[in-house]
Amino acid sequence: MHSNEMQLRVAYGRLNVKSIIKEVDVLDMKNEIIETSMNGNEVQFILNPEAEWPLGSPTGKMLTDTDRQSFVYIFDHETGYRYAYFPKDSWGGLVDMLLQQAEPVLIWQDEKILLTGAADELQALIFNIEGNDNYGEEFSTAVEEIFKPVLEKVN
Repeated sequence: MHSNEMQLRVAYGRLNVKSIIKEVDVLDMKNEIIETSMNGNEVQFILNPEAEWPLGSPTGKMLTDTDRQSFVYIFDHETGYRYAYFPKDSWGGLVDMLLQQAEPVLIWQDEKILLTGAADELQALIFNIEGNDNYGEEFSTAVEEIFKPVLEKVN
């Protein structure tokens, strides 16, 4: 059960939970990185232009969503937390960020936000995920394959 689902069941009961969960999932899905690019010493993560905005203040924290095969950057918002999802097809930009020690920047339309703490958090996550099937075999294997250059550089 997703944490959003759990919170919604507690808050709204079971009667309307399916439509509420569907609505939350649709909003969350829009908060995905759709493209990455290097610009000098910045790796730019382009957020879906239909994303829920403003995301809020960067927290410097990341986590994983293994169901969506994504890394997730957390923002603190006046209404709670908001998230930017880094799906598997954006992980090349995350690898570049770590290997080149580039500044991670989130771009949404004309807005630009520095993702403070992202590199340290991500590096800790990938080293924790390596060889750890608690994240699910599919996710762990994908992380080990895509982040292999980072893992080899440090090991």
